[in-house]
Amino acid sequence: MNSRGKHADKRESGRMRAYVFQTAWGWCGIKVSHIGLARVIIPDGCDRREVERMLGGTPADGRPGAVKLLCDYFAGKRPSLNIPVDLTRSSDFERAVYRKVAKIPYGETASYGEIARRAARPGAARAVGAAMAVNPVPIVIPCHRVVRADGGLGGFSSRSGTATKQKLLAMEKLSTKEAM
Repeated sequence: MNSRGKHADKRESGRMRAYVFQTAWGWCGIKVSHIGLARVIIPDGCDRREVERMLGGTPADGRPGAVKLLCDYFAGKRPSLNIPVDLTRSSDFERAVYRKVAKIPYGETASYGEIARRAARPGAARAVGAAMAVNPVPIVIPCHRVVRADGGLGGFSSRSGTATKQKLLAMEKLSTKEAM
């Protein structure tokens, strides 16, 4: 995960291109700035028009590399999602949390409290949860891999909520087992 910090030019990051595409799980959408991937709408039962509306603007022509990577991911493959992301609209704390979450390996999980400790903010588990709720690039920053300390799923900001989180984790565990 690469990102530019708070010194990035906000005017430049405002010029984004939107892409809407079909995956094995349904319609997905992304917004890309000159810095990198700025938003991901994961497949969650929305049709193409709903995804376009959520992204705002007119979808661009072309197919950036992130589209193939996300299509591969939702097909159960294990692509490297180490692609540039634009987190200029995120706070310093959120960026610190996202850097730690991006390091959670495919098929594994970490607790909200564990991520808080890794981000040098012990006791900030709830704040980590709040950062996960506004993660602009789910899957690339795998917020679905952050769970409660007791192993429960915790929350997930998608149309289907924790059902989608559970499905993502199950897919990753299955493909991890198949790779062995």
